[in-house]
This record gives sequence, structure tokens and C-alpha cells, in this order.
Amino acid sequence: MNITKALMWPWPTRYLACSLLMIAGIADVEAAAPTYATNGDPVLAALVEESLQRNPQIHQAWSHFRAAQQQVPQATALPDPSIGLTLHARRPETRTGPQTGSIAVSQKIPWFGKRSDRGRIAASDAEMQGEMAMAQRAEVIRQVKLAYYDLGYLDQAIGITGEEEQLLRHYETLAQARYSQGAGLQQAAIRLQAEITRVLSRRQELLRQRLEVDATLNTLRDRPQYDAIPAVLLGDRPLAHVDSNRLHAMGRSSRPEVKAARLRMQSRDNGIRLARRQYWPDLVVGASWGAVSGRHDPAGRENPPPDNGKDVYSFTIGVNIPVFRSKYDAAVQEASARREAAREAYRNTINEVDLAIRSIGLRLTMVEEQIALFEKALLPQAEQALHSAEEAYSTGAAGVLDLLDSEEVLLDVRLGLARLKTDYMKALADMERAIGSPFPEERS
Repeated sequence: MNITKALMWPWPTRYLACSLLMIAGIADVEAAAPTYATNGDPVLAALVEESLQRNPQIHQAWSHFRAAQQQVPQATALPDPSIGLTLHARRPETRTGPQTGSIAVSQKIPWFGKRSDRGRIAASDAEMQGEMAMAQRAEVIRQVKLAYYDLGYLDQAIGITGEEEQLLRHYETLAQARYSQGAGLQQAAIRLQAEITRVLSRRQELLRQRLEVDATLNTLRDRPQYDAIPAVLLGDRPLAHVDSNRLHAMGRSSRPEVKAARLRMQSRDNGIRLARRQYWPDLVVGASWGAVSGRHDPAGRENPPPDNGKDVYSFTIGVNIPVFRSKYDAAVQEASARREAAREAYRNTINEVDLAIRSIGLRLTMVEEQIALFEKALLPQAEQALHSAEEAYSTGAAGVLDLLDSEEVLLDVRLGLARLKTDYMKALADMERAIGSPFPEERS
């Protein structure tokens, strides 16, 4: 049940239902919020939940939603009644005595359907704000995931460079030993020391990048910038079955921006209906009471008239006359143009969703192929090349430059594979955002 449907019910059920829905308000919307994939990672799940609880942008979006909800009772309420008090400076004489003053009350009643149309417009706008809050929620989840996966890559890259440093130090020890035995050149040890320095420099850059990602994630969680986040260990990659037809259907039905665009069209439809109702007049009903003091003139005292001094009561009903039809015609044309603009905005949103899904789907497929290439070919080849270079160096058949070339290739391959796995997870987060639903939860 939503406010738009409740506005179609008869009075007083309509307003009772709307009141109850307002009380439920944001709690119902948040309870119905779509879930998200964590792929069994409890650390990621905890970070996302904390961000959903604390992120200021999400709280701002829900506040806009609550404010929009309060437009519904304002739009459906009757105009305030008017009351007027009249005191006569010169009292008009009547058959039953002079009238001292009067009190009149009037109430404007919009033509049938105008208030409900306004209510439907306000309800659609409120639901649209709710969908935009959902969109902000989904965007924060996406940003948390992207930062988390970046942390996972950086921590893995820091570990890889640490292992490379230890390996290079081992090579340096061998080079020093060969030099001391007269079997090698001191230049080899110096070249290895320079390579160790280069790896240490790369590691420092990775640590700097991690501090920046830490700050981003702390901002999303509304935590102090310098709060340290423990090392992130990414688990196995989940399977991704890119079914284009299914994903496009999910995006068109589940993405909050699409729902908001659809609600905007609904609101503009109601706006056209309301503009057409303006051709019909509004009613004004009223009642008045006039105070009569009674006749005190000689004739009145000698022969008091019937109902002498009896107060006067009257009732009125009236309508406005919508004779200037040009402004109502313009209002209908304006509402129709807004409806056309909303329709085009909806089409544009659908196109953007379709484009995002297609682009991300291609990215997922290509990254998965690259990961397979790295795992099945490049990594084993680089490891084998380094092993051969180590054997050749130990026998003196190869120099230190050959060894360093093989070591650098392996380092680049390992870092590249780690980067690809992170890009894969980030693409899954982007796809989840594009379709407005978890994608996927199963694991390889």
C-alpha cells in the first residue's frame, strides 16, 4: 500500500490511511530497501552497514523524503475558512430594529477531484524523493565497495612488494658472496641495491595511496579521517554470469533512477488532469449572523412588530466564474509540455541504464578473460623465466641484469593480476549499481 493508492479511497478512509502511512514513513521504505552483495565478506558487510547508518548524504536524502511526504496532507487540505466581523457606524434600520453588526463565515471548496489530484501529485513527488534516497543509498554502497576493493588491492600489492624486497635482498647476498669469492662483479651487488631501493619506493607510494583510500572510506562512514582500517584480504572471486537480457530487464525494473523517472511521468499525468479541472469553478459556501437590538422608537414601543429584536441568520453559496480561459488553456499546455519532458527524461534514463549495463558487462567479460590469461599463461611463464634466470645466474651463465629483468617481469605480472582481480570486483559493484539489485552472491 502506498500514498498514491490511498488517495483514491473514499473519505474518511483516505485520510486515515494517509495519516497511518505518514507515521510509518521512512521506516517502511528503508525496510523495503534492496539488499546488496557481500560475497560472504563480513568485513565488507560491516563497513557497508556502518556507512548506511552514519553517512550524512543518506540522512540528507531521507530528510528530503520525509519533507516531501508532508506535502501530501498540505495538498489535500481544504483552504482555510474566512471569518469576518462587521460593526455598523450608522446602524441600518430594519422592521425589527436596528442591526448593530454581523459575523460571517465562508469556506471555499475546490471542485470535485482537484484536491485528490493535488494529493496524487504530491504523493508521486514524495515517492520520487524516496527513490532518489534509494539511489543515494545505492551510490554510497557502491563507493564503499570501490574503496574496500582498492584497499584489498593495495594491501596485496604491499605484500607482493615486500616479498620482492626479500627476494632481492637474497639476490644481493648471493651477489656479495660471489664478489667476495672473485666469481662476480661488485656492480651486480650495487645494481641489486638500486633495485631494492626502487621496490621500497614503490611500496611507499602504495602506502600513501592506502592512506588516501582510508580517508575516503572514513568519510563515507562519517568517521575521523585518521581512523586506521585493518588490512583487507579479499576472498575468492564470485562467478559472474552476464545475461544481457536479464540484466537489462532488472535495470529497467529495479534501478531507483528508473523508478523515479516513472513516478515523475505519473506526477505529470496528474498535473494534466488537475490543469483540466481548473476550467470548473470552485464553490464558496458561507453563513452569517446579524445582531438586531430591537425597536425602541415610540412606534415600536407602542406597537412592537413580530419578532422584535430577533437576530438575522443567512446562508450563501457562490462560485467563481472561470471566464478567462486563455490562462487555463496555457496551464493545460504547460502541464502537457512537462509530461512530454518527463517522458523524454524517462527514455534518457532507460538509455543510460542500458548503456551502463552493456559497458560494464563488456568490462566484466574482458577482465575475466585477462585474469584467465594471467593465471594460465603469464604468471606461470614469468615464474618459470625467473627460475631459469636464477639457475643461470647461480652457474654464471647469466648476469644480474637478466635476473633483474625476469624478477621485474614477475613483479609486474603479480601486481597486474592483483589489479585485474580488483577491477573485476569493482565492475561487479558497478553492475550492482546499474541494475539496482545484488549481482551476484554465488562464489567460484
